[in-house]
Amino acid sequence: MSTIAPPTPTAAPTASRPSGRAPIARLAWMLTRPGAASPATVALPIVAFAVTTALLLIVLGGVLMFWQRTDVNAEAFKLLSLLALALLIVPLATLGGAAARLSARRRDDRLATLRLLGATTGTVTLVTVVESTVLAFLGALAGVVLYAVSMPLVGLIPFDGGPIGPTAIWTGPLPILAVVVGVALLAAVSSVIGLRAVVVSPLGVRLRQRAPHTSWLRLLAGVVIVAVAYGTLSSLGVITDVAILVVALVGAFAASVAVLGLVGPFALSVFAKVRLRRAKTAEQLISARGILESPKAAWRLVGGVAMTSFVAVVAGTGTALLESFSAQSSADAIFIADIRTGVLITLVASFTMVACSVGVGQAAAVLDRRDLYVSLDRVGMPVATMDRARVRSVMLPLVFVAVGSALLGALLVFPLAGLALIVAPLSLLVIGICFVLGLALVRLSLLATRPILTNVLAHPERSLG
Repeated sequence: MSTIAPPTPTAAPTASRPSGRAPIARLAWMLTRPGAASPATVALPIVAFAVTTALLLIVLGGVLMFWQRTDVNAEAFKLLSLLALALLIVPLATLGGAAARLSARRRDDRLATLRLLGATTGTVTLVTVVESTVLAFLGALAGVVLYAVSMPLVGLIPFDGGPIGPTAIWTGPLPILAVVVGVALLAAVSSVIGLRAVVVSPLGVRLRQRAPHTSWLRLLAGVVIVAVAYGTLSSLGVITDVAILVVALVGAFAASVAVLGLVGPFALSVFAKVRLRRAKTAEQLISARGILESPKAAWRLVGGVAMTSFVAVVAGTGTALLESFSAQSSADAIFIADIRTGVLITLVASFTMVACSVGVGQAAAVLDRRDLYVSLDRVGMPVATMDRARVRSVMLPLVFVAVGSALLGALLVFPLAGLALIVAPLSLLVIGICFVLGLALVRLSLLATRPILTNVLAHPERSLG
C-alpha cells in the first residue's frame, strides 16, 4: 500500500515566504498618509522647511549682493553683511532644526510600535530618514518658489539712493541647489539623532518614560563663551589686520547668539522650578510642570524672541550711533541711510523668523501634548483653564528670557558703544518696540492656535495611536 509523503518545507509556495526586505517606502507612506496622522503633523513641517529655505536664500542673496560691490564703501558693507549674517544664521538654523523635529513625538510613537512588533533598527532608521527627507525636500522646493516670488518685493528696498532691483538677491542655481540639499540633509540627520530613544527603548517611548535633564554645565560653558566674546570685543582696538578684525567681530556676536540656545533650556528649568514651588492654582501648576517636562521644547517656543531681543539691543545701539554722526555730503547721507536700512532689514528678518518659529512651534506643542489635554478634558477640566495654563507656560518664560537676552546684548555692545548709546532715547525706542512686537506676536500665535486645541479635544481618538 502506497503512502503519500507529506509536503516538505521546500514545496511551500514562493509567494508565502517573507522576502527579507521591509517595504520602506510603503511603511513611510502609511505613517504620513492622511488619516494615519493629524494633517497638521504633515503640513507643519513642510511649511516650516519652506519658510526656512526662503529666508536662508534671501539672507544669502543679500550677503552675496554686498560682496559684489566695488565702491569706496564696499568693505564697510561686507563687514556689516557678515555681522547681520552672524546675528541671523543661528536663528535660521534653530528654525530649521525645529522644523526637523516638529512631528517627532507622533513619529516616535508609531516607530516605537514598529519596534515592539519586531521591526529591525535598520528598518526603523530607513523609514524615518525617508519620511523626514521627503517632507523637507517638498518644503525646500516650496521655499524656492517663495524665494522667487518675494524677489520683486525685496527688490523695492532702497540702497545707494534707489531700489536694488528684482534680481539683486538672485543667488544662482548652484547655491539654490546647495540650500535644498542642505535642508534635506538637516532633516535626515535630525531624524536619525532623534531615533536614539526609539531604538534603545521603544517601550519607554510608548509609555512616555523620557526624563529630560538640563545640566549646569550648559551655564558654565555659556559663561566661558560670553567672557571670551566680551574680551574679544574689548580688544578690537589693538587689532590692526582687517581680516582678523572682521573674524573677531563676527565670531564674537555669532558665538553669543549661539550661547542663548545653549543656556536657555537650563535657565528655563531653574525658572520653572521656582514657579512650581510658588504655584497656587491649577494653571500655575500645569504651566510650571509643562516647562519642566521638556525645557528644550519650552525654549524652542520662546527662543526666537530671545534672539530677537539680543538683535534689538545691537540694532538699537547701532541706530543711536548712526544718529550721532553728521553727514558731510550727500554721499555720506546715503551711506548712513543705507546702514539704517540694513539695520531695519535685520530686525524685519529676525521678526519674520520669530513669527514662523513661534506660530509653528505653538501648533506643534498642542499636537505634542494632545494626550495630556485629552486626559485633562476627560477628568473635567474646562478648556479655558487649559488654555490659561498654556498661555502662562509661554508668556512668563518669554518675558524672563527676553530680558536676559537683552542684558546679554547690552553687555557685549558696551565695549563698542558705551553705556550712553545703549540707553540713548532712540536705542531704547527701538528696543522697546521690538519687545512689544515680540510679546504681541507670541500672544497672537497662542490665540491663533487655540482652535487646534479645541480640535484635539473634539477628536480624542487621534491621540490613541
